[in-house]
Amino acid sequence: MNHSENYKTTWHDTDCNRRVRPTAILTYFEETSNLHMIAIGQPLDDVRDEAGFGFVLSRLAMSFYKPIVAYKNIRVETWTSDGKAFTTLRSFRVFEGDELVADALSLWALVDVNEHKPVKISSYDFNFEHEPPVENDVPIRLVIPKDAELEKVGERKIYFSDCDYNMHMNNTRYPDMLCDFLPDIGQKNLVSLSLSFVHEAAMGHTLSVYRAKKDENTYLFRTVDENGTTCLEAEAVVE
Repeated sequence: MNHSENYKTTWHDTDCNRRVRPTAILTYFEETSNLHMIAIGQPLDDVRDEAGFGFVLSRLAMSFYKPIVAYKNIRVETWTSDGKAFTTLRSFRVFEGDELVADALSLWALVDVNEHKPVKISSYDFNFEHEPPVENDVPIRLVIPKDAELEKVGERKIYFSDCDYNMHMNNTRYPDMLCDFLPDIGQKNLVSLSLSFVHEAAMGHTLSVYRAKKDENTYLFRTVDENGTTCLEAEAVVE
């Protein structure tokens, strides 16, 4: 079942070019998802507290069709689709009036938060009414080629302000982090992001950020924890 929410973008959503940052857009996506869960009688906090289950974002493919600026009325839509035994698909679309300005397809795993292991979606009755997923040209299953020449371009420490109540970096923080390592991003528009979340980044840890140029407008990223664990692999396209 499609669920929608209306918002007005804020000045504090925007970057130095007065465009709404990708992290802000992802936040609008996930807030709408949370409100969808409340609307169907399954608030995420209740699911966690009563059943011990939580959703973890595994993959995300975002497309940006037009820069969004401050104080614009937007409508964000979300809905779920059938995934596999341990996962569900969730789609998003953003409209200014009747114009589609962004969309995304995401893959979420259901986990037992106490045992730290995946559980089948059928373990809990979420009352989902599935619809076909959104379609865009961004790969939802990103694979970085083995011969990609990834070069370390910096480090990023995970601070208190990055984290959610699991004491790990919230997934909404990652798009802006990657933009910080995109060359000349202040003179370019971000067209798409494909994110593959491999392992959580804990508060206090430092990530090494590796980057490779795939083609004129496409960059590959990998972030590696100080313990050697890969946390994120990503592809960013600019114009």
